[in-house]
Amino acid sequence: MTLPRTTAAVLADHVLFEIECVDRMYVNVYVPNLQYPKGLVGYLRGRMGCPIPSTAPLGAKSDAFAKAVRRFAAEGGIDWVDFKKGQRKDDIMKAHLSRFSRTEGVLFVGRAQEKARVFRTEKRRRDDGTSYPWIVDTTAVVNHYYFYCVDRDFGPFFVKFCGYFPYTGKLCLNGHEWAKRQATMAGIGFEALDNAFGAVDDVDAVQRICSGFSAGHIQALFDKWATILPWPFDAQDIHDGYGYELSMLQSEFSLTQVLDQPQSGRVFFEQAIKDNLDIGRPSQVSLIFGRRILTRGAHPTPGVFRTRVITDGVIPSLHVDYKTSTIKQYHKEGRALRTETTINNARDFGIGKRLTNLPALCEVGFHANKRLLDVQRISHDPSQGADILTHVTAPVVNPVTGTRTAGLRFTDPRVHDLFQALLMFKFTTDGFIASEFRSAMSVLHGEAFTACQVTYDLRRLKHHGFITRRPHSRRYDLTPQGLEQALFLLRAQDRFLRTGLAELVEPIPNKLNTANRTYQKALDDLARRSCLTG
Repeated sequence: MTLPRTTAAVLADHVLFEIECVDRMYVNVYVPNLQYPKGLVGYLRGRMGCPIPSTAPLGAKSDAFAKAVRRFAAEGGIDWVDFKKGQRKDDIMKAHLSRFSRTEGVLFVGRAQEKARVFRTEKRRRDDGTSYPWIVDTTAVVNHYYFYCVDRDFGPFFVKFCGYFPYTGKLCLNGHEWAKRQATMAGIGFEALDNAFGAVDDVDAVQRICSGFSAGHIQALFDKWATILPWPFDAQDIHDGYGYELSMLQSEFSLTQVLDQPQSGRVFFEQAIKDNLDIGRPSQVSLIFGRRILTRGAHPTPGVFRTRVITDGVIPSLHVDYKTSTIKQYHKEGRALRTETTINNARDFGIGKRLTNLPALCEVGFHANKRLLDVQRISHDPSQGADILTHVTAPVVNPVTGTRTAGLRFTDPRVHDLFQALLMFKFTTDGFIASEFRSAMSVLHGEAFTACQVTYDLRRLKHHGFITRRPHSRRYDLTPQGLEQALFLLRAQDRFLRTGLAELVEPIPNKLNTANRTYQKALDDLARRSCLTG
C-alpha cells in the first residue's frame, strides 16, 4: 500500500467528507452599565438608596446570592463540589455526565476561588484631613459558582458567576454538541468522533445544520436557564435596566476532514509539520488571516509570530499565532485531520464583541482554516516552481504581434553573467541605464559587449519579468521577483550544482563522493544477489 505524503494528495484523494462547525465558545455574561465606577454609583443611589456611595451594602446582596446557590443545590438534590487547586473541572464533569440519565438537568454545582475584577471602597483624605469613601476598580480572589448542566438542545454546558458584585459570568458551550442533537432530532444517523462527526448518513444535511448555528441559539439557551438557575439580580433589577448581556470572549471554528486511511493521515501530518515550520512567519500569517502585518515602524502589529509544534503524548499538533488568535492543526483520534481557528479577541479583525457579530467572526475563522490548507497545498506542490522555471528558460511569444523573445537558459554562461550583473549592489539600489549595464557585462564576460548585445539582453530580462523600465526614463529597475529568482538560480548553479559535481569527481574522498560510491556499491551488490548480473 502506498501512503500519501503531501497535503494535496491527502486532500484530493483520501478525504471521505468534511464538516465545518463552530466548536467551543466562551461567552462573557455582564451588565453593561455596571462595568465602571460611575455606573456602580448610580446603582447604589438609585436601587439601594445609599446617599453616600460605598460597596459595604453590597455584602448583604452577595451573601444572599451565595445562600440562594446553596439552597438551590440542597433542594434539588444536586451534588456540591468544592474545586481544589489544579483539579480539572472537565474531568469532574465527565464523571457526573457518565452517571446522568436524564435528557436535561443540572449535573452539579461547583465553587472555586478565582481572581476577578471587582469594585472596592477605599478611604481617602481631603487636604483638611477629613476622610471620604472612594470606589476603585481592582482585582481580588473571590468565590465563583459553577453550574454544570445538560440542555436538551445543547448537551453539556456550564455557566459560572462571580460571587462578588457586579456578578460577571461566563457561559461555555459547544457548537458540535448542539449539531449532534439537532441531527438526532432530524433522524440523521451519525457516529461521534469526540467533539466532531466521525461518520454521517447525510453530509450535506449535517453541514446545513452546522451552518445554521447562530447567536439566537446561544441567547435562547441563556434566557432559558436564567429562569431555572439562581440569579444574582432580581426581577426589579432587570426591570430597571440591570439585565445581563452577552459578548464573545473566545470562539473556536473547526474544519474536520475524515480520512479513509487513518495511517495515511499520520504520515501526512508528520510530514506537514516538517514542511511548515515557517508558516508562522508574518508573510505566511498575513496570507492565512488576510490581514496586513507590520513588522517595523511606529505601530507594528502586536503579537509573537511563530510556529509551535506541541506534542501531547505521541500526538503532535501544529500551532500558528496571530495577535491573540491561534490556528491549531492535528490528527484527531487517528481518523481525521482537524484544523481549528481560535479567536480570543474579535477586535483583532475589526469585528465587535457583541454576540450579534458571530456571523462575521465565523467568516473569518472558517476562511482562515481553508487558507492554511491552501498555503500547505502550495508548499507541497512543485507545479508553481515548474511554471516559474519554464517562464524563465522558455521563449516568450507576444500573442498580438507574434514577436519571439528568447529564454534565459539556465546553463548558458552569458545568462549566468546577466544574473550576476543584476545583483550588483549599485544596480539593486538605484537601477541602471544601458551603458552602465554594458560596462558591467563587459567585465563579467571577459570581452567587450556591443550595444546590440545589451539591447538584446535587456529585452530578454524585461519580457521575463526580471527588470522594468521607468516611465519617461532610460533607467531600469530590478523587480522583487527578479531579485529573488536571479539570486536563487545563481546560488543553485554556483554553490550546489558546480560544487556538487566537482565533489563527485574529486579523487580525494569527501562526504558526497564517498556516499555516492557506497550507494552504488550497495546497488551492485543487490543486483548480484538478485541474479540480475553475472
